[in-house]
Amino acid sequence: MTLPTASQALPMALAFIMLYLGLTLHAEDFQRVVQRPRALAAGLLGQLLMVPALGWLVVSVMPLDPVMAVGLMVLAACPGGVSSGLLTHLARGDVALSISLTAVTSVAAVFSLPLVVNLSTQHFMHSAGGVDFPLASMVSSIFLLTTLPVLLGMGLRAWQPVGVSRIEPVASRIATGLFVLIVLSTFWDQRQVLFHHLSSIGPAAMLLNLLILLGAWGLSHQFGLRARDRIAVVTECGLQNSALGIFVCLQLLHSPAMSVPSVVYALLMNLGGLAFVVLMRLQTMRPALGHQHAGGS
Repeated sequence: MTLPTASQALPMALAFIMLYLGLTLHAEDFQRVVQRPRALAAGLLGQLLMVPALGWLVVSVMPLDPVMAVGLMVLAACPGGVSSGLLTHLARGDVALSISLTAVTSVAAVFSLPLVVNLSTQHFMHSAGGVDFPLASMVSSIFLLTTLPVLLGMGLRAWQPVGVSRIEPVASRIATGLFVLIVLSTFWDQRQVLFHHLSSIGPAAMLLNLLILLGAWGLSHQFGLRARDRIAVVTECGLQNSALGIFVCLQLLHSPAMSVPSVVYALLMNLGGLAFVVLMRLQTMRPALGHQHAGGS
C-alpha cells in the first residue's frame, strides 16, 4: 500500500474540508441565499471588480518589477479560495453564501481571469500576445474540488441526520487540522521562495490584502448586509485561489518568477484571514460576556 503524495493529498484534504462544510448545510440555507440578492451582489461585485481594481492600484503605486506586477494581478484576478468557506464557518458567518460565491466567481473567472491577465501583460510588460486558458478543465476541476463534495455532504446529512450530528464535531476538528496542515505544508514547500522574496513583494501583498479586507467590509456595510453575510463577503474577497494563480503563472504563462506573488500572498492572506476569524469570534463573545456580568450584578 502506497501513501498519497503531497500533490495528491492536497486536493483530497481540500475535498474533505468541503465535504465537512456540506455536512453543516441544508438545502434551505441556499434558498435563503437566493432570497438575499443584495448579499450575492455585494460578494460578486467585491470579488470580480473591487479585488482586481485594488490589485491594479497597488501594482501601479508600488515600485514593483513588471513580472511581479503581473504576478500580483494574476492573483487578484483569481476567484475565492476553497478555504474561505471554512474560515467563514470558523468566524460564524454564512457558509452557504460563501460557498455560493466561491462557485459563482469560479465559473465567472473562466471569462474574467483571461481578460485581467491579458490586460495586465499588455500594460505592465508591453506584451501583445494573448494567453490561452483551458476553460473546460478549469470548470471541471473546480466542480470536483468544491461543488461535488459539498453536495455529497448535504446528501449525507439529509440521509442520516442523526449519524451526521454525531460525527460532525470530529469532522470539524479534522477539517480544521487539515487546513492548518495545508497552510504549514505550503509554507514549508515554498520556504525558499518566501525567504528570498518576502521583503520585496511582501509589502505590496500585505497592502493589497489589507485594502481588500477593509474594502469588502465597507462594501458590505454600504449594501446593508447583516453581520453573518458581511463575514462571508470579507472572507470570500480576502482569500484568493492562490493555487490557481500559481498554475496560471507556471503552466500558462511559463514564468516561475511570476508565481512568487501568489506564494507570498497565500501566506499573508491566511494570516489575515485567521486574524479576522479571531476578531469576529471575540465580537460575538462580547454580548454573552455582557449578559453574564449583568446577571451576576
